Amino acid sequence: MRRWLGAPGRRSAQPDPTLPEAQLRTAWQAISLLLDYPGEELIGVLPELRDAVTRLPSPVGDPLVRLVDEIAATDVVGLRSDYVATFDTTRRCALHLSYYSYGDTRKRGIALVQFKQAYRRGGLEVTEDELPDHLSVVLEFGASADVGIAWKLLNDHRAGIEMLRLALADRGSRWLAAVDALSATLPPLRGDQEEAVATLLAEGPPNEDVGLDAYSLDPRLNPRPDADEAVFEGANR
Repeated sequence: MRRWLGAPGRRSAQPDPTLPEAQLRTAWQAISLLLDYPGEELIGVLPELRDAVTRLPSPVGDPLVRLVDEIAATDVVGLRSDYVATFDTTRRCALHLSYYSYGDTRKRGIALVQFKQAYRRGGLEVTEDELPDHLSVVLEFGASADVGIAWKLLNDHRAGIEMLRLALADRGSRWLAAVDALSATLPPLRGDQEEAVATLLAEGPPNEDVGLDAYSLDPRLNPRPDADEAVFEGANR
């Protein structure tokens, strides 16, 4: 999938690194591929991907090796069906980061514009193939263009990433390994981020019952409306 238009711009300094930049880029590129739909591109690069992630520090590399091996050993049809059931038919495991912060409100549309503006500062324009807040898009941008901008986007949405991790753990999902590896590249949750996670667990993302429907901003926000599960159903059970 071709996500980017234009050439990478200036690469900003990475703040507060947990890994050397080269390893961080490798990790983020691998996680981006593994969290994307398992198309022919991913299946074709699994051997090279495995070789790359084995060179990463254990907290990041080990879960990625396990996931690569599991994907390689799984029937492709079943793998794709599992992916759709996990990510495409429920918002509880949303890969779109702004959903956790803004839910179905007008502010989500503004957040999507802000993601695009951040990429533009890094010298790239996102194509229309994917929404700009998709986790794989953010990680690919960080891996291939501007680490610093992607670092800020990921940490600004750290609570959402943690909610995704918890939802995948609750499902016993194979893709939990990818989010565990991502979390290992980021700083631990801060106090305010922990509070945001607690609020999301208790209340779910914001909801707006009146006025502009967030989906009217971009119908890709809800590609399968009839298949949605209840948002964060059972989160407190």
